[in-house]
Amino acid sequence: MADTAAQSLDDYTFEYKGFNFPKDEITPECIDSLEDFEIRDSDVFIVTYPKSSTVWTQQILTLIYAEEDADAAEFKTTYERAPWLEFQEKGQDYNARPSPRLFASHLPYYLVPKSLRNKKAKVIYILRNPKDAMVSYFHFHNIMVKMEKTKDFSSFMDRYVNGKVMCSSWFDHIKGWYSHRDQFEMLFMTYEEMIKDLRAAVLKICTFLGKRLEDSAIDKIVKQATFKNMKNDPRATYEFLPEDVMHKDRGRFLRKGTIGDWKNTFTVAQSEFFDKVFQQKMKDLPLKFIWDINEDAA
Repeated sequence: MADTAAQSLDDYTFEYKGFNFPKDEITPECIDSLEDFEIRDSDVFIVTYPKSSTVWTQQILTLIYAEEDADAAEFKTTYERAPWLEFQEKGQDYNARPSPRLFASHLPYYLVPKSLRNKKAKVIYILRNPKDAMVSYFHFHNIMVKMEKTKDFSSFMDRYVNGKVMCSSWFDHIKGWYSHRDQFEMLFMTYEEMIKDLRAAVLKICTFLGKRLEDSAIDKIVKQATFKNMKNDPRATYEFLPEDVMHKDRGRFLRKGTIGDWKNTFTVAQSEFFDKVFQQKMKDLPLKFIWDINEDAA
């Protein structure tokens, strides 16, 4: 199959209201319509910047709700059980879905439905250290057919730190949601704490959702939600994507699932450069990140 990769950012995204959206996936009219999307108190939203454990959290939530979800059998994948709010496929009617509804989203805080701020609906925001997220996003560009292929990681880093990628700036996304967290019923979690202690992370999510599950049920969720088991479960990944969307011979949607893989890609100079940018842009936020599997948050 011929490689139809975009040659520039403008080839596969469009900028609207300060955010870069993928072409062919959504329109400005759809984005505007989300402002009045009807929220239910029982709705749960997974919000992330790309490559920050969206698929993983979709799986965890699907498993948490599975035992009480009489309609779960009709959903073949976690993608169907927890669809993308902003990428509603033709023929889908989110208003017709039974409660509780689960949604995933990459939207910035100011573009989510207006009534999300006034309801009891839950928002789970997962953030990941930006070095690992950047490396994962770089590889993601290489396996997705229509996304721009940069000549090297250095070129991609330049685009990433300046928000010249789909979903714009990692820094703005994190700062926006964190700074406005009091407007929502929110739980902030990190990818790294999920990696280090998945059981504790599942319990934390259950507590936030008001779910009291038996220990045996928690153990079952943790087992099914390990990175290794997810990678081998076609329902839990996006391996169903067709060849005209993803180059399956170049990699998988779920790649390594670890902390500190950025060290295998960044040069010392690149790491030092990014550290300076990070300190400048994030100095006012009291967020802690784990940069290596053997480290605590710092």
